Amino acid sequence: MKKLKVFVSSLFVTALSLSFVACSSGDTEKSEAGKDVDPKVRQTISENVKSSELLTGELENKTIKWLAEWDINADGNKSTPAFLVAFQERYGGNIEWHQCTYEERYEQLAKAINGDEGIDFFYAGDLDAFPKGVVRSMFVPADDYIDFDSPLWEDVKEINDSLVWNGSHYVAVPRIAGDNCAVIYNRKTVREAGLQDPAELYAKGEWTWDTFQDMLEKFVDPANQRYGIDGWWFEFGLINTTGVPPVSVENGKLVNNLGSPDMERVQNWIYELYTDNLIAIGSEDYGWNAKPAYIGEGKTLFYPCGLYEFYTEPSDWKSNFGDEAFFVPMPKYPESDEYYIPVGIEAYTFVKGGQNPEGVAKFLDCKRFVLKDEETRAIADRQMFDDYGWTEEMFEMKENMQSMAEENPFIDVSKGVSADCGELLDNSLRLTARGTPWNETYDSIYSVVDKYISEVNETGSSE
Repeated sequence: MKKLKVFVSSLFVTALSLSFVACSSGDTEKSEAGKDVDPKVRQTISENVKSSELLTGELENKTIKWLAEWDINADGNKSTPAFLVAFQERYGGNIEWHQCTYEERYEQLAKAINGDEGIDFFYAGDLDAFPKGVVRSMFVPADDYIDFDSPLWEDVKEINDSLVWNGSHYVAVPRIAGDNCAVIYNRKTVREAGLQDPAELYAKGEWTWDTFQDMLEKFVDPANQRYGIDGWWFEFGLINTTGVPPVSVENGKLVNNLGSPDMERVQNWIYELYTDNLIAIGSEDYGWNAKPAYIGEGKTLFYPCGLYEFYTEPSDWKSNFGDEAFFVPMPKYPESDEYYIPVGIEAYTFVKGGQNPEGVAKFLDCKRFVLKDEETRAIADRQMFDDYGWTEEMFEMKENMQSMAEENPFIDVSKGVSADCGELLDNSLRLTARGTPWNETYDSIYSVVDKYISEVNETGSSE
């Protein structure tokens, strides 16, 4: 793995295993049970985990408590994920879901800690937990429970070491994720417009900002309901292609990167896309509502978004994006020798006052086992085809994106500085896509962000 860069933004990542639900806050809940894996599959996983030397020890307390807006257990029409089967079969483990809303999850976490409810673990893949939750004393180090130098974790040691604060690992990352943001499009729409398939351009090494923009310029014609870029994720998706995000973690300190020439370049390019009427959402003709179904209807060319849009039943994603829906990585930044794409993490924190940190560690060990054991990983991959109706070509493209993320990893975490700083950056860095020149935004926010960062670096508190 190449030298890792770790950063602190607001781009949302969803790992393959996640199932999102609408929530009310505060209660222990059980979502609609999903279907179990085939008994033969369960038996195979059971034999694999019990015979492997990678998984050691036993669990006295079998239950771990999970606070989130989504149930980590299988739900709806999805099969029990392989990692959960592994946890059940090797340790007899089970996960007790404590439900909350996304907006109130930190308030609920604080109440749970103060009320000594024994919540054991919390999701850090939303990229707003580190270092914010650490400096608020919500999390405890994982070092007493996970050996990041062990054969099970050595493949992801570098990414975990990059998220050290005050000498301790406060975030446990089983995997880097390359599915954070892709360009979703419809091949029929591209073909009928006489354009070259982005997947073919990518295969030839020609999928860049330039070809991305050229396709938009040839397609967009609002008078005839032909629109360019839709969705809520494209700004940060494009920013991340430079490999330089707003705030980085270097030598255990936060660093302000808003003055980077690459940040200026990408922001000026996004402003150019706006002035050329290539950004649909927010325009007078389009309005402020995202319209993913326009991809399937042939009205919109590109919908940059996380691949979680495809982690559903095939009838769901096809109803939006059409039968010929496909996706490619975000386009390459032409001024870089490396190909950077938005990178996410599947990550977890150990909660202060948790009653079963050993159980959380064994659960995360099972996550790592599924990724390292070839036969068990193949079973997990097969679930994607069975549950989501993917083609081999879709899976291959996702694997390409995963490899790209692992080759040039960086984690975009600016919401993790503090709630106020995260909101400021999330709002401000989108303004060029709404018609505000970058120099105006930069002049108004640089010193403010610098102050937020200095407070965390100097005092260890961002609240």
